Amino acid sequence: MALKKPNHAPKGAEEPPHADLAALTAALAAPESAERRRAARDLGAFPEAGPLLCTHLAQEPATSVRAVILTTLIRLKSPAVVAGLLPLLRSEDSALRNAAIEALQEMPAEVEPHVADLLADSDSDVRIMAVNMLSLLPHPKAPDWLAAVVARDAHINVCAAAVDGLAEIGNESAVAPLQALAARFPDVPFIRFAAAAAIRRIGGS
Repeated sequence: MALKKPNHAPKGAEEPPHADLAALTAALAAPESAERRRAARDLGAFPEAGPLLCTHLAQEPATSVRAVILTTLIRLKSPAVVAGLLPLLRSEDSALRNAAIEALQEMPAEVEPHVADLLADSDSDVRIMAVNMLSLLPHPKAPDWLAAVVARDAHINVCAAAVDGLAEIGNESAVAPLQALAARFPDVPFIRFAAAAAIRRIGGS
């Protein structure tokens, strides 16, 4: 009795091969947003695609595609992704800035090496963006970074943002800088009340 040959399908016939990096990169420029979403999702298989997706995020007009890009970037999180997202904190597009902050908050270890430079940036708006990010960053040093802002930053709005953050995540080490803040800005009454409220939230006297 003759043996039957196994009926194997040709190799690769069960499922189509994944698109390669070049094809997915080209698809990011497709006119259809659905095609761009697919490309942004599938690029998650390529760790080297992080900087490319950061660049595309800055020019992508569709909110739905931006959302997929951000999800992919969070999955790819790396120092290169953080380096690609940080310049977006200077964007004139508030939605883009906020999206970048939300993504960066998911990468605490990768963000840490950049914190000192962000908090020393000459642009107070960038420092405010950094403080807002740190206020929600799941990193054990975040309260100390915000306390240092309250102790040293010369811009009232940056300090106010840090006070708001400390009201949520501050610890006892923030109490002294908060107490001293009113003396640094004696002509700004609201900062005294904000600092006192933060101290109460922390549990200080």
